Amino acid sequence: MKKKFRITFLAVILVFVMAACSDNQSSSRADQKREETNEQIVLRFATWDSGEALKIQETIAKKFEEKHPFIKVQMEAYGDEFDQKLTAAFGAKNPPDVMYMWNYPAYFQSLEPLENFIKIDPNIDLNDFYQGLFNYSTMYRKLYGMPAGFTTRVVYYNKDLFDAAGLTYPKDGWTWDEFKSMAKKLSNPATRQYGFGVRPEPDTYDLQGIVWSNGSSFISEDGKKVDSYMNSPETIETIELFADMVKEKSAVLVSGKNQQSGEEVFKAGKIAMWESGIWPLEEFKKAKINFGTVEMPAFKGKPVRGIISSSAISIAKDSKNKDLAWEFVKFFSSPEAIKMRTADLPVRISMVKELKTDQDPLIGPFYKMLERANDTPAYLLTKNWDEINRNLSSAINAIMLEQDAKELLNNAVIDSEKYMGQ
Repeated sequence: MKKKFRITFLAVILVFVMAACSDNQSSSRADQKREETNEQIVLRFATWDSGEALKIQETIAKKFEEKHPFIKVQMEAYGDEFDQKLTAAFGAKNPPDVMYMWNYPAYFQSLEPLENFIKIDPNIDLNDFYQGLFNYSTMYRKLYGMPAGFTTRVVYYNKDLFDAAGLTYPKDGWTWDEFKSMAKKLSNPATRQYGFGVRPEPDTYDLQGIVWSNGSSFISEDGKKVDSYMNSPETIETIELFADMVKEKSAVLVSGKNQQSGEEVFKAGKIAMWESGIWPLEEFKKAKINFGTVEMPAFKGKPVRGIISSSAISIAKDSKNKDLAWEFVKFFSSPEAIKMRTADLPVRISMVKELKTDQDPLIGPFYKMLERANDTPAYLLTKNWDEINRNLSSAINAIMLEQDAKELLNNAVIDSEKYMGQ
């Protein structure tokens, strides 16, 4: 997927360069005219963030306005209603010019491909971005979003519980066999302490990285086949790994209905290890937990693969100010703005090196997993993934309740095949 994307991406750029150069000259003349007449253009920017993250974006918008006095950035904080409001705006042909984005299968037809702008702009160096991030904002070999933020998934571990059990801390390069052995030694059901916390309804999206690490996937790379993927021996083994740990009492179900979240149980010192993204890191710091992070374990003889939860910034196809919208996207992706975006992990390689972000022992594992995250998630491979995923999720949830994994995943495949190839 990655190699195909690069070849096609370069080809598309060559096709559009001449037209884009003409557009760029027109944009420059338009910018000059606006400055001469003091005409102010309103540029709408939609975000799902709130709180401190929103304040940071507002500061970036003000800095952009300082550089472009004829532009007023209108922040539109949609919050939890982001999808509903964005869908309504697209439907009314009145969308924000620029927006945060992650669900490209749902929205890409309403977005502007960025090939028209990239390459002619000396301030955009695609090679300076972690390449795996482009997989998440590309549809049908066209790029629709510039990476803005990400998290991979790592294992958080409680150092005090490891010390009490006389165990050495896990290190990058460890295996699932070592993980299971540690979890068993860290568990004491009599005191309700367990080595690991398992979600009773695991998110299939998050599980993909572990399935990839075992040499399988939920779906073929061309998005046309689930048989021998979703129900492969490797996929079955991966899902059973967690169900078996719960059965053997080296792990406990958390974050279910009427249960504490895994983060709360981890903070209470009742689970020694917890698998998650960057989100709880600051929460654990504030709770003054003595903890570390480590990259995900490997299956013996197989390389670790990562899954990314990413955000990007895109331009609406119906925007009347696409040239100015690109200026904002470009600034949002610049080193200056990245330094301001302290709520996000930097997405440019040069900035990570300058800020030494990856040398932070708690942050470093997220970047190690990012370097291993070059696969494309299932929802980007078929337009019918939502229907297929319902079958997969139901099967996995039942497996967590100790039902037969092979039978359930085989049935999920049968129920999903009618959606394949459409």
